[in-house]
Amino acid sequence: MPSSTSIRHQIETALTHRIPSALTLAPKMIRPVAETGIASLDEVLRGGLPVGAISELVGPECSGRTSIALSFLAQITQQSKVCAWIDVSNTFDPASAASIGVDLARLLWARCGAATQNESRAGRNFVLADKYLIPSPIKKGLHGGGFGSHPRGEVKGLSDAVDGLLNPQSSTPRCAEPQSRTPRSQEAFQPSHQLVQSRPDLRRVVSKPWSRIEQALRTADLLLQGGGFSAIVLDMGGLAPEVVSRVPLSTWFRYRTAAERTQSSILLLTQHACAKSSAELLLRLEPAQPICDEATVFTGIRPHVEVARRRFAQPESNIVVLRKPPQNTHSTSWQSRTPWAGRR
Repeated sequence: MPSSTSIRHQIETALTHRIPSALTLAPKMIRPVAETGIASLDEVLRGGLPVGAISELVGPECSGRTSIALSFLAQITQQSKVCAWIDVSNTFDPASAASIGVDLARLLWARCGAATQNESRAGRNFVLADKYLIPSPIKKGLHGGGFGSHPRGEVKGLSDAVDGLLNPQSSTPRCAEPQSRTPRSQEAFQPSHQLVQSRPDLRRVVSKPWSRIEQALRTADLLLQGGGFSAIVLDMGGLAPEVVSRVPLSTWFRYRTAAERTQSSILLLTQHACAKSSAELLLRLEPAQPICDEATVFTGIRPHVEVARRRFAQPESNIVVLRKPPQNTHSTSWQSRTPWAGRR
């Protein structure tokens, strides 16, 4: 009976023209890192985010994902390097980026789904429906936590509604009367005939609700193929997790290969992890806690991040252990102060 070594040699010889080293494990690669500008986070990550790989920042709204990405871009642009921000939900604020230290002259801002003034007049401004976006959080408290309407405005129209309910001749059915339910028609959008003639490719774009995601993925492909960008941020944090999870895993694997070839750092901002094994680093963020040094003054937030997964990390010492060390989970937090809070 042939040994396992001979069988392995035969299989690799047969597949040498199609799959070289089919049964050989890929070598372990320790990638260089780039600082994020946040001291506590760089200490946990042992230097910063990996270069030439995908780093996934997962967390809900107001958890600090954008702050980490902007701080990382500020460190990159200050080194006279070019970066790109692919804005899927059209929520990027250049003024906030400049206040953190990002050099806007070295930042490419790709707005997906945004139309120019002439296109808006022609009716070419396409916006995703509300069901594909993350719903805004419910404000608790009296009248929406102080953000609701005035109590006097809540009683407007109440007298008319009561009169219509008590009036027997009213055509509006009462609450106790059975009401016929009209079936909803299927949601559809029919572009005008003149607009379809001017843009033949519009028929395919408006028929899919994922046009912004497709545009963002194609933009990332072009930037990775062209090269020259030290960091590319793909911001999909405003989209629902069930929408982002429909992106095939082959797309993230292709981005991982392209990032390794161009030595570009890809930051993926989402609310649900979707890159899976293609991501070199996975950071999970929790909702930031508000900082109120005074009783009624908001002075900042305290984000909290946890290193959920990291493929390969730089060893702390030169001693090589024979057994694989256990996977430890590290977490850290920091403070982001508001401008009016001053130095503390």
